[in-house]
Amino acid sequence: MGTRAVVASVAPARPDAAGLGGAARQGVANLLGVAVAAVAGFGLNIVVTRGWSMSDAGLFFAATSAFMIAYAAARLGTGVGSVYFISRYRTLGQPERIRASVLVGLLPVLGVGTLIAVAGWWAAPRVVALTLDEPVPGAVRALRVLLVFVPVAALCDFALAACRGFGRMRPLLLVERVGRTGLQVAGVGLAALLGLSATTALPLAWALPYLPAALFGAVWLARLVRRAERRAEAPAVSLREEFGPYWRYSGPRALSGLAQMAVQRLDIVLLGALRGLSEAALYTAATRFLALGQLSGQALSTAVQHRLAEHLTRDDRAAAGRLYQAATGWLVLLAWPTYLLFAVFAEPMLHLFGDGYAAGARVTVLLALTMLVATGCGMVDTVLNMAGRTSWTFYNALAGTAVNVLLNVLLIPRLGIMGAALAWSTSILITNLVPLAQLHRAYRLHPFGRGTVTAAGLAVACFGVPALVARAVTDAGPVTLAALAVLGTAAYAAGAWKLRGVLQLDALRGLRRGRRR
Repeated sequence: MGTRAVVASVAPARPDAAGLGGAARQGVANLLGVAVAAVAGFGLNIVVTRGWSMSDAGLFFAATSAFMIAYAAARLGTGVGSVYFISRYRTLGQPERIRASVLVGLLPVLGVGTLIAVAGWWAAPRVVALTLDEPVPGAVRALRVLLVFVPVAALCDFALAACRGFGRMRPLLLVERVGRTGLQVAGVGLAALLGLSATTALPLAWALPYLPAALFGAVWLARLVRRAERRAEAPAVSLREEFGPYWRYSGPRALSGLAQMAVQRLDIVLLGALRGLSEAALYTAATRFLALGQLSGQALSTAVQHRLAEHLTRDDRAAAGRLYQAATGWLVLLAWPTYLLFAVFAEPMLHLFGDGYAAGARVTVLLALTMLVATGCGMVDTVLNMAGRTSWTFYNALAGTAVNVLLNVLLIPRLGIMGAALAWSTSILITNLVPLAQLHRAYRLHPFGRGTVTAAGLAVACFGVPALVARAVTDAGPVTLAALAVLGTAAYAAGAWKLRGVLQLDALRGLRRGRRR
């Protein structure tokens, strides 16, 4: 094929060939936005566990988990597909293909989302009967309230992902991270303050913010598409011409995205069915700390997706490898302190959710240690997807999901929340270590640069070892945790500054200049 020659002629190499500066700048902006969203989401869970009974909280968490699985099915893998194709067409200088690419992804998403909402409304009584160990008044109503918003949430996700394909992170930050999450916290907080129903007002307060977010995201995307078309020199392509390439790429991703969401949420539903809603609430609280640690991965992934697509479209594996290793080093630098502190101080942190929730401490410890391994592998799925290997990510996700479901069914009846944690931990390892081996074998790409190793050592030295020592010689209370966090952060910042060259933090020097542009 002559694609590489065309790419080379239209996209000469830049001085910062790997795009580290842009990735770092957008990574910082994304990190701030995701931090706001993660802290707000964490606070929302505390409001729910303290504002309603453990059983009511469990019902809400199980219902929202079912919603998230349905929403993942409605997305059809188009989030990654839109980033990939829009980035690719911009790199190849083919803006006339962008509108068709957007429409062949958007229309099926809206259609499938609507079908899921209608089918879910009709099947809600049977779903509730199958997933709850005993009848709960209002459970059907709660599920129906949420399922109405499935097509709206899918539209929101599609529009914001397509904006990322244009290299624009601001829509995601303002509309999703700050706007929607902030409205959710405000709505749920108001429902708790007024003592409203956990089966109607609470799910409605949580789901309603998807509506304005979807509207703003769709308008923002439409403006970007029109702007790109003004630069087109060739006539627009037909939807039929674009349909095949788009769905050959995105089709496998539709199933793998659904599988990944099932791994993250199905255990909560199964706990409600096999062990009761109280254990579902306990497990949800014990695993919510992971969201705080995952914020850095989400921020960096959205910042580097389109850059990886550009490098791999040019077949510039050297630049892709440098970006992959640098991003993994930044990911470890940001995430490992959080997971290390969670592992050592799980019990006092779980007291934040109220009485009885500290019983989930062992779950938090296990999953925090597992996430140390996962973050050390870097954003393996993102690299594979941007290399066009969505079928590989599908098979990886399918394997992880199959193992997860099997272990959940076998272990939850005997071990309860610990069985669910063991199942999730195993699937996390599968879906990170297998693609890690695939990347190295197929592309000779790996995340283990000097920056990654340095960041890991620095995190262990400043947080891991001091936390273990403090836990051994003093009480593991909030005062000890706060002191370690402050002192560790100071030492960590000093060490990161001294080693900024190895960690490639010098890419942030252009941050202020990039903002002015």
